[in-house]
Amino acid sequence: MAEITAQMVKELRTRTSAGMMDCKKALNESSGDMEQAVELLRKKGLKDAGKRADRDASEGVIHSYLHGGGKIGVMVELNCETDFVARNEEFQGLAQAIAMHVAWANPPFLNREEVPSEAIEKEKEVFRAQLKPEQEKFADKILEGKLDKFYAENCLLEQLDARDPAVKKSIGDLITDATAKMGEKIQLRRFVRFELGGA
Repeated sequence: MAEITAQMVKELRTRTSAGMMDCKKALNESSGDMEQAVELLRKKGLKDAGKRADRDASEGVIHSYLHGGGKIGVMVELNCETDFVARNEEFQGLAQAIAMHVAWANPPFLNREEVPSEAIEKEKEVFRAQLKPEQEKFADKILEGKLDKFYAENCLLEQLDARDPAVKKSIGDLITDATAKMGEKIQLRRFVRFELGGA
């Protein structure tokens, strides 16, 4: 069986707009065959979710969640295309799941695009300082992997769902799945987390 590399997963994501874990799973199921993996995702309806990316999602909810007896408060803005889906029980449940995750994980950023370039450079400096001399020739690949891990830990859309990390679905994957299931573009626009006594 062919080794499934990060580059293969990235390529499949680019082609299908499916979630990272779904792409990895499809590549594993197809033994690394890219075309077969695309077909697997298409059959699951996830590929179609990407086609909705350019649609306008101006409906939705601003969902609030209080945790720890009111010591932590979270608000998330989850958008969709129609008021009908916004009132849907599953859509509301997704907003609640995301808000609960934010309360627990306290992510500093929504996605990679929000991470300031100075924060990325700082991380790269730390990673470079940790490199052993024999790793120098693989430095770029190692740095790429370390940065991917940094994003997975700090960007909400890339964090694994805190309710069941064993399932290995990111918050972004949950949104992609919901888009495929509900037939509308679903987008997490922003979030805010308050903690009593916090900055």
